[in-house]
Amino acid sequence: MQRYVSLADLPKTLPVFPLAGAMLLPRSILPLQIFEPRYLEMVDDCLRGNRLIGIIQPVGEGGRTGSPETRANLKAVGCAGRLRHYQELDDGRLMIGLGGVARFRPGLEVALDKPYRTFEVDYRDFADDLKPGHGADDVDRTRLIDTLKRYLPTRGLQADWAKIEKTATEDLVNSLAMGSPFSAEERQALVEAMTLKERASHLVMMAEMELAGGTGSAGDRMQ
Repeated sequence: MQRYVSLADLPKTLPVFPLAGAMLLPRSILPLQIFEPRYLEMVDDCLRGNRLIGIIQPVGEGGRTGSPETRANLKAVGCAGRLRHYQELDDGRLMIGLGGVARFRPGLEVALDKPYRTFEVDYRDFADDLKPGHGADDVDRTRLIDTLKRYLPTRGLQADWAKIEKTATEDLVNSLAMGSPFSAEERQALVEAMTLKERASHLVMMAEMELAGGTGSAGDRMQ
């Protein structure tokens, strides 16, 4: 059952987890290990509430213009994730899994008596995130897979091509994006891509830059 059908189903504020290099996309799963006290409290509150947390990358001090009470130290786009999996460990840590729902733009910070941060959020630019498979027919899937077949061997990696061929296009693009070894800035560009086609094109471009010996900064693995 699809829980979120329209933007009206989503909360106007979200607790946010600023995490460098992290990315979450709609209908994808992000596993996280939680150990900081403020984020342990955030998860506890989330369990008692709507189970939604905003995942977004931070920027350095002064990295964005704007007054201190705004989203000046957050990237322009994050993604709301619903707490799907939850496991307590004996040492007090939590293992959780967030399922991506819809991307958002952070607005004003909400003053609450909490150790974590909460922001007003705007989903309007990403209403299509609530439509499973939206834009999949526009993706050049053949080019994406062909590029992947050339790229993976350069990293000493193999893939189950039979499984990949059967994977839905949206799942393929988003799983490749989330498992990509690219830099934090490149991964943010994948989050901010307005359409699935644009995200797939970014993936192809980044891989082809490396194949051509360009300046791409990807590491040595694509999970």
